[in-house]
Parts: sequence; C-alpha cells; structure tokens
Amino acid sequence: MNSKIAGAERYQLFWFGGVGFTFILAGLGFALAFLPGLNRIGPMACSILLAVLYRQFFQYPILLKDGIQFVSSKILRFAIILYGLKLNIDVILQQGVGLLVKDAMVITFVILATVWLGQKLKADASVILLLGIGTGVCGAAAIAAVSPIVKSKEDETAMSVGIIALAGTIFSIVYTILRPILPLSPSEYGMWSGMSLHEIAHVALAGAPAGEKGLALALVVKLGRVLLLVPLSLFLIYWMKRKHSDQNMSTKIDFPWFLIGFLLMSLFGSFVLGKSIYVSSEIMNGVSTVTTFLLTSAMVGLGLNISLRELRKKALRPVAVIFIVSIALSIVTFLIV
Repeated sequence: MNSKIAGAERYQLFWFGGVGFTFILAGLGFALAFLPGLNRIGPMACSILLAVLYRQFFQYPILLKDGIQFVSSKILRFAIILYGLKLNIDVILQQGVGLLVKDAMVITFVILATVWLGQKLKADASVILLLGIGTGVCGAAAIAAVSPIVKSKEDETAMSVGIIALAGTIFSIVYTILRPILPLSPSEYGMWSGMSLHEIAHVALAGAPAGEKGLALALVVKLGRVLLLVPLSLFLIYWMKRKHSDQNMSTKIDFPWFLIGFLLMSLFGSFVLGKSIYVSSEIMNGVSTVTTFLLTSAMVGLGLNISLRELRKKALRPVAVIFIVSIALSIVTFLIV
C-alpha cells in the first residue's frame, strides 16, 4: 500500500513538473519576445525555438512526459476556447455576407494552392495541409484546432506552427515597409492586410501604419477568416470520414467539441461582455495575455517533439511552398482590393 501511495505521489510530482516545465519555457519565450528583433516573431515562435533547442541539447524529458502532453493537448484546447473572445461576431456580421464570401474565397484558394504546389514539390502532405489551413485561416490557432481532426503528429504540428510564424513575420514586416509607396488608401491597405496575412498578430503589426481606421478594418477582415474555422473543421471531419470509408478503414474521427466552446465564447464576448456585463479593458487584456500564454505553453509541448535532424529533411520544401503561396496570395488579394 505504501509503495502504491509513493508511486502515485511520484507520478503527481513528475506530472506537475511537466506542466511547470512547459510554463517556464513559455515564460522565457515571452521574455525573449521583448528583445529587439525577436519582438517581431512573438512569444510562440520564441518558445518553440527554445523547446527545439532544449530537445537537441538535453533530449526529451521523458519523466515529465505526462505533464507535457497534458499541456500540449488539454491546455491547448482550453486556450483555443478562450481564443474565441478575440472574435467579435457582431462586428463581422455588420460588415455583411460579402466579407465572409471574400474570406471563404481566400481560404479556399490558399488551401488548394498549397496542397497542389506541395504535391508538385513532393513535400510532406500532412505538414502541407496544416500550412495551407494555417495560412488561410488564423495561423497557429487554426493549425492546433485541426491537427487532431486530420490526425497529424505532434512534430508535424509544431513544425507547421514554426513555419507559419516565420513566414507571417517576414511578410508583415515587408508590408509595413511597402505601405508608404503602395497606391492604396488606409481602408484598402487594411483590407489587403486582413485578407492576406497569417496570424492576427501579423495583421495587427502590418495594419498599424494605416492608422486607426485601416487597422480596424484589417482586424475585422481577419476575424472573418477566424470565424470560418468552425465550418472548415466540420468539412474536414466529413472529408476524413469519407477518405477512410473509401479506403475501407474504420478510423474514428473525434468531434472537436472545443470548437463549440470556441464559438460559444465568441458569442459570449460579442453579445454579453460589454453589454449585459461590463468588463474593463484591463481585464480583457489580461485574459488575452493568459490565452496567449497558455497557447504558447502548448506550443512548447509540441516543440519538444521536434528533432532538428528530421526537421532538416522535412522542412525545406514546405517552407518553399508556403512562401510561394503567400506571395501569390498577396498579389491576388492586392488585385482584388
């Protein structure tokens, strides 16, 4: 009996140690993101980099595995639910159906172009699909949301998040450099940024030079793409079931219930907070920071599964694909605007 109790206590110790370990690396990633240069790529990319480097020099902390996996799965889903507060559905609906139609066209174009080019370059199919969804919808959050649906491995998910962070950062910086010489009004520039950039943070960075009105429009257009994550996920569930059915495979596709939480949180933030319930901007900013921290901690758990040796073999072609598709997306959306 005493040995069982001691074993349970040791398990709990290592479990909490694993959770704490991811939080520590996430905290270091947040600290690094304040440094000049690194503040352009954000805490998630910095934390994944730290996790990857730790794995290469010190190996995977196997004793802490259960706690780390809890963060990279359960905490990840909770963070995505909280992420729903960033989505103001009311503002999107005020812009009309036309906005969502344009966003749907962007997502469809990006995913199809990414998959097609990935096949031509013989890149890893799973990573390519995640990159297409991440680029088309909302970066790391979209990748994390759909990865369990498409049965992606953790190292593939982490690699995709890292590539998206790299591409989005580079493109958002290029946008800010080009802003003074582009023949676009602030509103047109904001719409272009919102339709073509990867993460919400990238849109905010690139949209800032367009002023308050341009930035607001950029974020609204981007949030329209975020909203479409839910129907896209439902389509992916149908597609995966159909795929396995055609192959006579009986693989179970679990419904991503956390996306329902994401949608409910979006509705709560859009129609209750600030209307029926007053919440100060300081509290909302605090919730946003906690959400980003939890999502970053989950990325640490994923990053610990990356082997640089394998990454060198698998990453070059996906990187090439995503940069080519991102350039094409920038050109196409510029012409539309």
